[in-house]
Amino acid sequence: MTPSRIENITAPLSEPLYGKICAGFFDRFTGLMFNKDLAENEGIILDEATESKLNTSIHMFFMFFDIAVIWIDKNLKVVDVKIARKWKPYYGPSDPARYVLETRVGWFTSFHKGDQLRFSND
Repeated sequence: MTPSRIENITAPLSEPLYGKICAGFFDRFTGLMFNKDLAENEGIILDEATESKLNTSIHMFFMFFDIAVIWIDKNLKVVDVKIARKWKPYYGPSDPARYVLETRVGWFTSFHKGDQLRFSND
């Protein structure tokens, strides 16, 4: 699958960011577990299919590095942003989300609650 390009319409990104969409249960459950690193412009997008706080919560077990987590609703609006620390048991959004973008910590300041995003396959 070709990764989707993630665009921040509200505050354009200084460089491209791409995320592989994970829609299956196993892909969403494992996320970035057991990965040793992540490329600078790479992430994953967990697609839950419906909005939820519980179903878009994440754990950081078996993670070897911290990540930036961006929760996004069905309208592609950012509802929460956090830095998730390796081996911590639980992170959840403050509002229901459909998508969870997991990427490098360096992207944390590029996204803010209320930002409007777009995913494209170009």
